[in-house]
Amino acid sequence: MASDTIPIRKGEELDAAAIETFMREHLPNLPEEPLTVEQFSFGKSNLTYLLKLGNWEAVLRRPPLGPVAPRAHDMEREYRILEEISPHFQAAPKPFLYADKSVMGTPFFIMERKKGIVLDTDFPEGVVPTKEICRNLSETMVDHLVALHNIDYTKTGLTEITRPEGFMKRQVSGWIQRYEKAKTDDIEGVEKLKKWMITHVAESEEPAIIHYDYKLNNSMFDEQLKQMVGLFDWEMTTVGDPLADLGVAMCYWIEPDDSELLKRGMGKPPITATSGFMTRDEFMESYAKKSGRDLTNMNFYLTFAYFKLAVICQQIYYRWKKGQTKDERFSRLDDFVCGLIQYSLYTADKK
Repeated sequence: MASDTIPIRKGEELDAAAIETFMREHLPNLPEEPLTVEQFSFGKSNLTYLLKLGNWEAVLRRPPLGPVAPRAHDMEREYRILEEISPHFQAAPKPFLYADKSVMGTPFFIMERKKGIVLDTDFPEGVVPTKEICRNLSETMVDHLVALHNIDYTKTGLTEITRPEGFMKRQVSGWIQRYEKAKTDDIEGVEKLKKWMITHVAESEEPAIIHYDYKLNNSMFDEQLKQMVGLFDWEMTTVGDPLADLGVAMCYWIEPDDSELLKRGMGKPPITATSGFMTRDEFMESYAKKSGRDLTNMNFYLTFAYFKLAVICQQIYYRWKKGQTKDERFSRLDDFVCGLIQYSLYTADKK
């Protein structure tokens, strides 16, 4: 069994026979060996599986179990995004096949299997995190974000499924509405923060393809940790403000000197908190130099990114408080939400 897979969790089994029949009908030259299925251990939302036919491998991605919010976990849209982006961006997996609900009761798609190392809260066993390794990983993350934003989206089919005009204004109002729907307790400073974001909406002149969930543990590197070989979770991808993408990336990019609340609000700190990684300022300076983009209004994008993360955590906490999930890891997320709101206000006041 591959080291990044596990036996399929109870209740998350697939109809392997239906999938194999569907694949053999639509994909040519598949090996004759029977299909075997394993589950990837990473990922907390959409479910991913390793499909194997002899030496041939692919990845199946499907929505989570249970009710799914409208427009969320749109497998067909993510499949189309990968169709349009993968020819221009090597780290994006190539999509092979999309299936609607008729095959196994839920939509899914099958894509290229990438092999490498996903870094999250720890380095692989035996790897000593030198300053050179940490610096190279930082530069690689900058370089791929710049490369993604430099793709000419007008030469792709994304023009048909995106609406870049007024992107940030819609984002601010939309995430404020999400917060109100998931609100549980009064948090000091929220009204001030909402008013600040509404009156300070910034928007870059040139839209770009944005991943919008760009972070280290959505990336895959080669065994030497020198090259990015994969970038995953494209479901939030759209054409919008590239600095919003940079802001989201930075709200996940934890530094050694950050507060314990910021470091541990989501659990164990990511490895970017290791000495040797770029600071957020260094990352943004490198991005500005390589992209040529003006980061004068970056405090707005950072403020919004921390608020957006606060809303995501508030939505999870709302589900826990309403008894929709029993996972005790979520019971203190309200403290993290309060901290993120205060951090957003602090960022808004920075010059």
